[in-house]
Amino acid sequence: MSGHSKWHSIKHKKGAADKARGKLFAVLIRQVEVAARAGGGDPETNATLRTMVQKARDSSVPLDTIQRAIRRGTGEEEGVVYEAVHYEGYAPNGVAVYVQCLTDNRNRTGAEVKNLFSKNGGSFAEPGAVSWQFERKGVVMVPRDAISEDDLMLLVADAGAEDIADEGDEWQVTTPATELHAVRSAIEEAGVAVTSGDLTMIPSTTVNLADESSAKQVLRLIDALEDHDDVEAVYANFDIPVHVLEAVS
Repeated sequence: MSGHSKWHSIKHKKGAADKARGKLFAVLIRQVEVAARAGGGDPETNATLRTMVQKARDSSVPLDTIQRAIRRGTGEEEGVVYEAVHYEGYAPNGVAVYVQCLTDNRNRTGAEVKNLFSKNGGSFAEPGAVSWQFERKGVVMVPRDAISEDDLMLLVADAGAEDIADEGDEWQVTTPATELHAVRSAIEEAGVAVTSGDLTMIPSTTVNLADESSAKQVLRLIDALEDHDDVEAVYANFDIPVHVLEAVS
């Protein structure tokens, strides 16, 4: 389990996810709009839209809200035009940070993200400075008590899955970005529950933060970025031992 995944798991267990629920819905709706604008409003022919719609449904976004977002994306209904942008930089201790945003004003968002890096001990970087350290992948989460690892492997291997990892209460199935839908469908068609399926950025190497001071410095920046209204997702290549995470959380 990556340090970043561990951190989000701990925050969720402590109830921090409930505080962010309003922002989560807003981000999911924007993702649907942007996907529909880029590739059309039919999930059957727009793979990105299909993924974003399913992601929104996984988080209990109402279907009519999703459909309105699609219509705004295709121009059938008026709305603010959002675009996807990303920013790169470093947290303290040389941790690479990749920030995905959805914004209606990239100049404002860029300036504010840069300021967050500066205020929290990080440094803003030029495009391409850290993105090479991450690879876009699909991730499907499956309840651990729903299926054994061996049976899950048999289900997903032919569909294109690359790896299965034990994440405590869940199995994490990693796929190429293009095979996310096929792997998820293979699991669901076998009658096995899926907690979520999403596209993510997985680091090729990690920076170990073994002490509380270093962990606090990095997590302060990550939290500040995630709290920004325009930020869709933050990826970082840190790894923090569980006992340190529990101490600083």
